[in-house]
Amino acid sequence: METNEITNKFFLPAAVIIAGLFIAGAVMWSGSHPAQAPGVAGPAGAPAAAPSVNIADIKTAGDPFIGQATAPVTIAFWSDFQCPFCKRFELDTLPQIITDYVNTGKVKVVFMDFPFLGNDSIAGALYSRSVWKLYPDQYFAWRTAMYNAQDEEGDKGFGNAATIDKLDATITGLDAAKIAADVKANTTVYEAAIDADKAEAQKIGVNATPSFVIGTQLVQGAYPYANFKSAIDAALK
Repeated sequence: METNEITNKFFLPAAVIIAGLFIAGAVMWSGSHPAQAPGVAGPAGAPAAAPSVNIADIKTAGDPFIGQATAPVTIAFWSDFQCPFCKRFELDTLPQIITDYVNTGKVKVVFMDFPFLGNDSIAGALYSRSVWKLYPDQYFAWRTAMYNAQDEEGDKGFGNAATIDKLDATITGLDAAKIAADVKANTTVYEAAIDADKAEAQKIGVNATPSFVIGTQLVQGAYPYANFKSAIDAALK
């Protein structure tokens, strides 16, 4: 066998394998990280206005929220309990928004479901619905505990029903067994509500988490507090 034939015999299969790995890597990256959307500035800039987006057109009734129901500004916030970028926003940025805007009666934050990273994402969304229904006063504490417990992205550890049940048992004021039973009894109802949230996101082009609508601005990504402040102040004018 000539040298060129030997080279081609082994080079072509290797090239196919390498190309496949690059394609798979690209799919995994785009599926698990916030996508850049038209009208949204990069990390160094403030979120840009998106005239076709308006919080008044987003259906948020029935979703968990913090703040006064009649606050002048509503933020629709789509998240996934397995998303590390959502964790960054919830633990690092949201507390300052709460201090400056939620506690002062200016902003209501509505928590919308967009589970897309696996079965644990769906489990988190189902339990979120149940905790909100049964224990609304403990909901935000539960939510914070969920993100503090988050480990690897996807179905790799914390986040299934059994581990959430264990977490619930450690939170004051929650009856873990009652929540678990409620999830089992109302899975179909909760799944419909989750699907409705995803439909609201998809109709404006949201396909990853965390994503937000603030007034007429669409923000996708775990930006620093200053970016959210700019968008909220614009909506308050």
